Amino acid sequence: MKTFAALLASAGLVAAHGYVDHATIGGKEYQFYQPYQDPYMGDNKPDRVSRSIEGNGPVEDVTSIDIQCNKGAEPAKLHASATAGSEVTLNWTLWPESHMGPVITYMARCPDTGCQNWSPGTQAVWFKIKEGGREGTSNTWADTPLMTAPSAYKYTIPSCLKSGYYLVRHEIIALHAAWQYPGAQFYPGCHQLQVTGGGSTVPSSLVAFPGAYKGSDPGITYDAYKAQTYTIPGPAVFTC
Repeated sequence: MKTFAALLASAGLVAAHGYVDHATIGGKEYQFYQPYQDPYMGDNKPDRVSRSIEGNGPVEDVTSIDIQCNKGAEPAKLHASATAGSEVTLNWTLWPESHMGPVITYMARCPDTGCQNWSPGTQAVWFKIKEGGREGTSNTWADTPLMTAPSAYKYTIPSCLKSGYYLVRHEIIALHAAWQYPGAQFYPGCHQLQVTGGGSTVPSSLVAFPGAYKGSDPGITYDAYKAQTYTIPGPAVFTC
């Protein structure tokens, strides 16, 4: 029954996966962590605003700490400065056409001293600021625009957020083999912001990673080859 879908999934596995290569934040360009370059630069290794990742492969276990910021994630030394209410552009490496799925972005408030020495562990600190899934029952997904160059994705920092330091968790969930669990592939990455000019809001109703997703969620175990509606996993999007 799944033979054709399985063949498509297998073909997708040989394609290159992806990660955020660079970004425009606060009107400034930032090169994100380069997993196939930075680890080999020794004393010349550049400081980044994005946390390290091991490569362009997926996380497949929703109970693993890797679901938070990816495998091998460690705090970055820098923060990108941006005003509350401003737009951030994330430029992905070209995304494989077979890997259809949602694109979701979360934020977490870091300590007042910054994000550079902090990881949330399994604390409930995350709030969702943007999500996109499937357009009805069509073959158009939130990650579809990333399959052609330029592969850019934009999110807006909530204008009411209290100024301070924030960790952004941004991900694509690839569903090409997700009709059973495990099958969904998660491609998260995290970058660090210093938000200025904000309001006074500190979001509540927070979730943890791992914890926000279950393998049985309809947005995690899902047959993307059927014409059916899709439910994006995780909490509702935070609004000011």
